[in-house]
Amino acid sequence: MKPDMILKQTNQLIDITKQADQEYNNRRETKDKGDFYTEVKPFANHAHSILAEWKDAASDYLINQPKKNIHQNQIAATAENIELIVVQCFFPETSYKRFKSYIQSSLYVLEQLSTILKGH
Repeated sequence: MKPDMILKQTNQLIDITKQADQEYNNRRETKDKGDFYTEVKPFANHAHSILAEWKDAASDYLINQPKKNIHQNQIAATAENIELIVVQCFFPETSYKRFKSYIQSSLYVLEQLSTILKGH
C-alpha cells in the first residue's frame, strides 16, 4: 500500500480515537450505556474495517523503511488498543485511568506515524 493511503487511514484512526474519547467523556457524565446494536456495533465495525487493512500496511511500511522513534510492534499494540476503546467508550463504568492511557498511547503512535508519512 502506498504511504499516502496509509496516511489517510492513520488520520481516520486519529479521528476515530478522538471520537471514542469524546463519547467516553459524554457517557461518564450521563452514566448512560450505549445500545449494542445501534451504537456500539456500527462504531466498532467501522473502526475494525479500517484497522484490519491499516495494521498490515503500516507494519509492512515500517519493516521496509525502519524508523527510529516508531516500531512495528507499536502498530500491533495500537490496533489492539483501538479495538478495545471503540467498544469501551460506550460504557461509563470502564476504568478511567486505563481508558485514558489507551487513548494517549494510541494517539501518540498514530500522530508519530502521521508525521513520518507526511515527510515521505
